[in-house]
Amino acid sequence: MQKHHLLFLLIAFVYLPAKACTIAIISGEHTPDGRPIIWKHRDTPALDNKVVIYDQGRYRAAGLINSDDDGPDRVWIGHNEAGFAIMNSVSYNLLEEDTINMPHQTGYIMRDALTECATVDDFAHFLDSREQPWGVETNFAVMDAQGNAAYFETDHFSYTRIDVDDKRVAPHGYIVRSNYSFTGQPHQGAGYIRFETAERLFYRASGTNNLSIPYLIENMALSVYNSYSGQDARNALHLRETESKFMYFQDCINRYTSSSSVFIQGVRPDEDPGLTTMWAMVGFPLSSVAIPVWITPEETLPSIITAPGTANAPICDWALDLKYSRLVPSTRGSTRYYIDAVQVCNADNTGVTQQLLDVNRNVIEATNQLMEQWYPHAPDQEAVNNHYQWLDEFISRAYEKKFDISTNK
Repeated sequence: MQKHHLLFLLIAFVYLPAKACTIAIISGEHTPDGRPIIWKHRDTPALDNKVVIYDQGRYRAAGLINSDDDGPDRVWIGHNEAGFAIMNSVSYNLLEEDTINMPHQTGYIMRDALTECATVDDFAHFLDSREQPWGVETNFAVMDAQGNAAYFETDHFSYTRIDVDDKRVAPHGYIVRSNYSFTGQPHQGAGYIRFETAERLFYRASGTNNLSIPYLIENMALSVYNSYSGQDARNALHLRETESKFMYFQDCINRYTSSSSVFIQGVRPDEDPGLTTMWAMVGFPLSSVAIPVWITPEETLPSIITAPGTANAPICDWALDLKYSRLVPSTRGSTRYYIDAVQVCNADNTGVTQQLLDVNRNVIEATNQLMEQWYPHAPDQEAVNNHYQWLDEFISRAYEKKFDISTNK
């Protein structure tokens, strides 16, 4: 037992800081348009991500994957043509120490669930029928086209289901998780500061009726706020672009290992499940753009967010380029955990994140106008193709013009 305990501590020391996602589910009863949302801010050593559409079972699905996973064998957040969506955050307080070394199957389970499940109840049956041990210690979050959304705090042999419409646990219509489970061992796990930060941000959004895609992208996915220290990269707004102000950001929602931030916006029960929309910020979120994705008969995607085989999505490369050249210019030792807040935003309006705000806003506005023409019916394939082409050209030009990045477009 003592050896196991030592091994657990060693694994925790190396592993906990790397996989540190922040996630949330939001009830459609509390969003301005009545559509539920799930959000995953992904943290992982696999910084090269992309989005793919695949057909390996009952339902076609769109998923965020590691760029070198050309199966794909694992999916880290996604939705399918039935309107079912799934994501997760690793938990570190559900398992006993003597089972900590079992291979993790989380990404495989989410891939399989997307090809087999249509509803939240289907996912419960999916887990119940799957051979144990499951090889997970995680908070699964799922959503369906009927407006249901729930967490499944899951270990190798059991889960606890927590529904977002349960007023006892979600009085304001949302539930946040980081890297511990509420049904797990008290005071264990990780991500307590990020949880508190997300809670504050969501509480503010809820109180102002702003649990919407535009607000969440701008204020959650792009957050560099530490609720424990009170530091915020946006506090550099009074500094000029020629100055520097480094901030330790490892306990923020955005941190060194942030590889993507993805929102999946569901539908109301009277709407076609095909309107389920993935808003994917692929690559380092602070230097990326939210791109909408739908599952259509032709299975098309914006070219800047995907790639064939094991290649990387172009926008992921652009975002990482800006991360290392401007936002996190030093990666020696622990210097990688310090971000130059002036390069996020500054008084000259030349910060990387700052300059991409108008790009995000234009993309969201144009996409919402298009979707209003579709509701409640499925997206029009020709309109989707035209919109994807516009996204490719508009976003590529923005990176070229604002940052002098060659996009080959």
